[in-house]
Amino acid sequence: MQDSVPQHIFTFKEIEVLEDAGNRYTFDQINSRAFDQKFKASLTSTPQTKQLNKTYWFRIKIKQNDKADKPFLLEFFDQTIDHITAYIPQANQKYAVEQLGDANHFGHRLIHHKNFEIPLQNEGNETQTYYFKINSSQIADIIIVLRTTEWFISYALDEYFYFGIFYGMILVFSFYNLIMFIAIRQKQYLYYVLYNLSVGFFEMSTDGIAYQYLWPNAPAWNQVAYAFALCATSIFALLFTRELLYVKAKAPKLNRFIIGVIILRIVFFAYCYLFDQTLFSYKFIEAIPLSVAFFTGIYIYRNGYQPARFFVLGYSFLFAGFTLKFLIMLGIGWLNFGAISYYSLSFCFVLEMIFLSFAIGDKVRILKVKKDKAQQKIIRQMAVNAKLKDSINQELESKVEERTREVYHKSLIIESKNQALEEANALLQQQAEEISRMNVLLEHDNEELQTSVEKVTRDRVMSTEVDFEEFSKIYPDKETCYEFLAELKWSNGYHCRKCSNDHYFAGHILHSRRCSKCGYEESVTTYTIFHNTRIPINKAFYMIFLIYSSKGKISSHKLSELLSIRQSTCWTFGSRIKKVMEDRKKTLKKTAKNGWSQLVIE
Repeated sequence: MQDSVPQHIFTFKEIEVLEDAGNRYTFDQINSRAFDQKFKASLTSTPQTKQLNKTYWFRIKIKQNDKADKPFLLEFFDQTIDHITAYIPQANQKYAVEQLGDANHFGHRLIHHKNFEIPLQNEGNETQTYYFKINSSQIADIIIVLRTTEWFISYALDEYFYFGIFYGMILVFSFYNLIMFIAIRQKQYLYYVLYNLSVGFFEMSTDGIAYQYLWPNAPAWNQVAYAFALCATSIFALLFTRELLYVKAKAPKLNRFIIGVIILRIVFFAYCYLFDQTLFSYKFIEAIPLSVAFFTGIYIYRNGYQPARFFVLGYSFLFAGFTLKFLIMLGIGWLNFGAISYYSLSFCFVLEMIFLSFAIGDKVRILKVKKDKAQQKIIRQMAVNAKLKDSINQELESKVEERTREVYHKSLIIESKNQALEEANALLQQQAEEISRMNVLLEHDNEELQTSVEKVTRDRVMSTEVDFEEFSKIYPDKETCYEFLAELKWSNGYHCRKCSNDHYFAGHILHSRRCSKCGYEESVTTYTIFHNTRIPINKAFYMIFLIYSSKGKISSHKLSELLSIRQSTCWTFGSRIKKVMEDRKKTLKKTAKNGWSQLVIE
């Protein structure tokens, strides 16, 4: 122990190991000379308890230094160890016994920290031997660190700060995507939220934060909580993959395989929980759903779906982190770089979380592009329909004119016949049948003429729809209508109706204005003809336009047909518009362009 060395990590031969699979040895036997040679120096930088629920003895040697002024402590870095019995040498050549491990209540710890710490006495200058009896239901890393208390406090504060950032990012990402799910109702956002929370739950269960803050008095639950989190992580990762990448539509066989993997993962979890909980330690089983999701992303991306590129990139980091942890668990010591390797999976989870968010955003962007293209196609089709309608109207007018000339010609013939009948009254009886036939033909022609005139009249009235195509290009949606209303309403400047103040801020509602002095907020539809109307604003615009264009002659039934709104609603709002037109008759006569806009402001 030296004040100049803030910490020392015991590695390789500094840690000696004795396996006690049957838990037969007592401490007196372990501490005897007969067992001194049975301890073997560790061949790896970090020894592990690879046999589950078996007892291992470890020992380290520390040279005391009574000249050191700073207090020291021993720390076990792996928070998942179930039982640690520490034998601490004392000044009187005896040993003090301390019980540690996450199978004990958190409140029984000597220091309330997520790791296991043992304060040391630094008396004399001898080399003392420390023994540790360890038993765990999971593969445990025996990382023993000698630290000064000063260094431990600084390190612990930094570590908890980074934990706060990590879990804060998970909560922020989850909350944002939960809001998106509530707004859009797409299941991919919900699965992403549940996946992120499952990852956070797993990380908290394995790094000891959950045991410290969530269930400090539930050691039994602490032994299996991570298994629930891992199962949920795998399931929601696969469900999120299906929704984000449209696997059901783009790869039906792969979709059925994913569903099968989800079912098998649930069955495996249920079997482990009910019959053999030691199987929970085989965390490498998660490589199967992880590989399935990774392969699905690559397959969908190779088939041309662009958002999958961020998905593949995110899972590449996660796959790399999982592989590193798995190789370390298998005992490949040179891959263990201390804290960096220990928290490598957490770093990879953060990177994956960021890239999956990019994938969701890219999917939304592509959907928006497709929507814009569809809207442009509809607009072009509407233009073609308008041209077709003009052509039909012109053709109809031409036919009506031609039929009118025919009727006029026939009327001249009838007049000529009448004169002939007056001059030749004697022939009246003989021509009666001919006149009767001509009258029948005339009535038939008149009926066709009347029908054609009514159709032309109706089509001419309907021609207002042609003008509305131009009208709808200027005011295509709610926001454009509100923007027009705001410019029209406050064209002469803003004046608060409560305190006459001339300065304002943007209000909470679209294009509303809030007084900078008294705080009164006035919406864009207040004091206009649209106030308190239940009709969509763009349809209300169109109704004013139609009534104004037809000089109030269009019926509520026709408005209902054109706008797909109930006739009673059209009659109520139309009566209101017609009353304003009547009141402003003189003003409207002087208006040359956009006269209908003079009906808006009350």
